Amino acid sequence: MDQSDKLKSFDYSRRDLVRQAMFGASLGVLGWLTGCFKPSGEKTGAGLRENTQAPTNVSRHQIKSGTQQGPTTPEMLRYFSRCGVTHICGTPTDEGNKGFYDIADLRRLKSMCEAEGIVLAMIPLPFLTSSHVDREKRAAIVLGQSPERDKDVADIVRTMEACAEVGIPAVKYNLSLLGVMRTGTTTGRGGAEYSTYRLQERKNPTELTRAGAVSESEFWQRISWFLSKVIPEAERLKIRMACHPQDPGTPPGGLHGVVNVLGTPEGLMKFLELKDSPFHGLNLCLGTTAEMLADPRLDLPPLVEQLAKQGRIFNIHYRNIRGRRDDFQEVFVDEGDIDMPQIARILMKYNYDGMLMPDHVPGHVSDSASLQAFAYAMGYIKGVLQSL
Repeated sequence: MDQSDKLKSFDYSRRDLVRQAMFGASLGVLGWLTGCFKPSGEKTGAGLRENTQAPTNVSRHQIKSGTQQGPTTPEMLRYFSRCGVTHICGTPTDEGNKGFYDIADLRRLKSMCEAEGIVLAMIPLPFLTSSHVDREKRAAIVLGQSPERDKDVADIVRTMEACAEVGIPAVKYNLSLLGVMRTGTTTGRGGAEYSTYRLQERKNPTELTRAGAVSESEFWQRISWFLSKVIPEAERLKIRMACHPQDPGTPPGGLHGVVNVLGTPEGLMKFLELKDSPFHGLNLCLGTTAEMLADPRLDLPPLVEQLAKQGRIFNIHYRNIRGRRDDFQEVFVDEGDIDMPQIARILMKYNYDGMLMPDHVPGHVSDSASLQAFAYAMGYIKGVLQSL
């Protein structure tokens, strides 16, 4: 190696040391290093810092690669880890069928996640799911039934108290009577089956559920009662409560006697206005929200921006649809009408720090557990996050 090569080698080593110092040492140590290691003719002090410092306009987002699964098992966690997932909405087991999750239930789940290097960022409440009211065992809250709903609220608070003790910052839930309504499947790429909804094909649209006829005002009264009971407890415990929109929306006058009040953009805004709290927000499903809109590609981005600006999005179901309100297919994440990278950029702009997670992936006869489709969606999410 000639003298010129030696100087170049020395110069590269010095630059590496300076970069490390900038990220891990104080300005005093940095000044010492730049003084001791500068070859003659090299800029010192501020000039050196200007050359090596990262641009100040680079955004460093805190969005996580997430998913959800229940019941959560070590095998599934290892599968998620192989797919690059770092955070999860995990589902505990209710030992003893108490009707709520206690500290032991949550510690067991958290330890399982940590053993696989995955952060337990959220859990679902043990009830208030997206199932149809006729199949739901504990529906007193959405049915407006007292005193049963008071017991249900007490069990929700017990669960949140356990979350606060164990260190799980958020819970998700639904306020649904009609469940997830679909009318069939259609065939997509590679023979995949796309869950499909066409309002005109809905059978027996006037047939009532066990809830009977529930008007818009009555549904809002039940939701307002629930929030008045649980959001003060969420604030006390510092637990974020993320509500999933109703999937899909219903036409004016409703279906089966029920108006899905959380199935419109206006309904979501009103829901947030009922309680102005940083612990009251949304588990925003992009697919479900797109299903509320006449033109999802144009209408969804400003809606997400409006919600993200308020800091009221606590979790994202990152899925896509093809179609529009009352007529859509649930497709692979990369082929629908939503510009998914655009949505991620909006979330980053407003410092969203929650998860992007797959949801409602297409099925196939060779993929009975949808592991292929979930892996594809998780890989897509990792690519989007890296592109940010």
